[in-house]
Amino acid sequence: MPKSFLFEANPAAIPRSQRLISRHLDTDMKTILPAILLLLSMPLAQAAKAPTFATGDGAIRGYDPVAYFTLGRPTEGKAEFSTQWQGATWLFASAENLALFESDPARYAPRYGGYCAYAVSQGYTASIDPDAWSIVDGKLYLNYSRGVQKRWEKDIPGYISAADENWPGVLN
Repeated sequence: MPKSFLFEANPAAIPRSQRLISRHLDTDMKTILPAILLLLSMPLAQAAKAPTFATGDGAIRGYDPVAYFTLGRPTEGKAEFSTQWQGATWLFASAENLALFESDPARYAPRYGGYCAYAVSQGYTASIDPDAWSIVDGKLYLNYSRGVQKRWEKDIPGYISAADENWPGVLN
């Protein structure tokens, strides 16, 4: 039975083909090992969240952002009136609302990418309920739920100030 080259005391007794393989492995490891160690020492990169909260239904769960301003209530959008903005699909109830949004998206889009404004004020992101909303100083703010909206309403200026400081850092 042949002896394993790993345990062989006499290198001359190791067959030439095994010595060549061993030499190549040593060279490759000397080249690769520092690179592997460098990669392992780096902090793991976290994927940033999308700048706009969206579901399969689109931004604001498929609701029309312009309708909050023009109708004063949440209104579902329609696929035939849609546009792409900030990495999300935005739906609108009418061609007129689509045109208004396209002329000035920042005016109609919810603050903080459509994430829950209260959550952003606390340093994290959360989804929203299109029925939990408010317009403050001409800006649309959405909340996770009506319960969270009640908490939000206790100190809207303070929460907006905190959210402004946290945005967009909470995406990282």
